[in-house]
Amino acid sequence: MAVNKIARREKIRTKIRGKISGTTERPRLSVYRSNKEIYVQLIDDVKGGTIVAASTRDKEFTRNGTKSEQGKAVGVAIAKKAAEKGITEVVFDRGGYLYHGRVKALAEGAREGGLKF
Repeated sequence: MAVNKIARREKIRTKIRGKISGTTERPRLSVYRSNKEIYVQLIDDVKGGTIVAASTRDKEFTRNGTKSEQGKAVGVAIAKKAAEKGITEVVFDRGGYLYHGRVKALAEGAREGGLKF
């Protein structure tokens, strides 16, 4: 039976979400990427809400460089916003995507910004 790419990612995503969960002290850093943009948010699964979010669509974001460079910039931005809220540790949720390219660059940018995974 052939499984398309989206169904495969959803299956992986469901398995990941079964194992990790975000709390108020250590929220889940959730990644979503489309063909053009990359979005990231810190989620408190206990309360069921987003604490902070960042993406390439934000007004303060400038579209310079490759998609990986943009991903790294978004990682630094989310780390800066998290620091303002007093968050230093997170649980990384790659959202079913491979830890490669933009997702990896975003994680490295968040680490450079001061977040601990």
